Amino acid sequence: MSNSIDAYIEFSFKGEDYEFHSTLDLDQQLERHMSLESMHHVLAVEHGIDTYSYLFEVMQVTDIQYDNPQGRAVEYLHDGEFDFEAYAEENTTDALLAPLQAIALREMGVEDLEQQPNLKQALLRAYRLGLEQNSHKR
Repeated sequence: MSNSIDAYIEFSFKGEDYEFHSTLDLDQQLERHMSLESMHHVLAVEHGIDTYSYLFEVMQVTDIQYDNPQGRAVEYLHDGEFDFEAYAEENTTDALLAPLQAIALREMGVEDLEQQPNLKQALLRAYRLGLEQNSHKR
C-alpha cells in the first residue's frame, strides 16, 4: 500500500494567481527530504519554479494544504495539516525495530519488544543518543 498524500498550494504574485497540486509519495519524500519545510521545494521543482526566485519566496510563506491521505498517512492528517515530523519519526522508529529486536533477542532473550515497552524505549533512546554524539563529532 502506498503512503501518499495530495498537496495543494494557492497564492498570488505580481497580480498573477498560482495553484499547484501534487500527489506526494511520502516514503520517497522521506528518503530525500527530512522536513515538512522541504515540501515547498518539492512542489516548486515539480512545477518548474526557480527556487532562487521571488516567486518561490512568496510560495514559501503560504501554507500547503493536504488531503486524500493513503496508507499510514491517514493517521497524520488533521484538519488539512499533515504532521510530517511525526510521520518521519514513526517511519524511522519502524525501520529500527528489526535490528533492535535482534539485539534484544541475542543479548537478553527478549523475543518481542512490543511486550517490553520500557526496553524498546531504552534501546531507541540509546540509538538516538549515539546518533547525536556522532553528529557532534563531525
